[in-house]
Amino acid sequence: MQLSARNQLKGTVASVDKGPVSAKVKIDIGGGNVITSVVTAETVEDLDLKAGDSVVAIIKSSEVIIGK
Repeated sequence: MQLSARNQLKGTVASVDKGPVSAKVKIDIGGGNVITSVVTAETVEDLDLKAGDSVVAIIKSSEVIIGK
């Protein structure tokens, strides 16, 4: 599969915290860096996501907002 998104980070699922509607998936991308993705609980089930799985975080955004 080819994607237009160029920001692709390979990693390993560190944890999945699944609620009734959404889930927080923590992905260890190496170097002591962990990113968190909030997805639907259905996505976790459909992809059968669990700790230790190899995944790719694909990031596509038209803007990034930073606050301090």
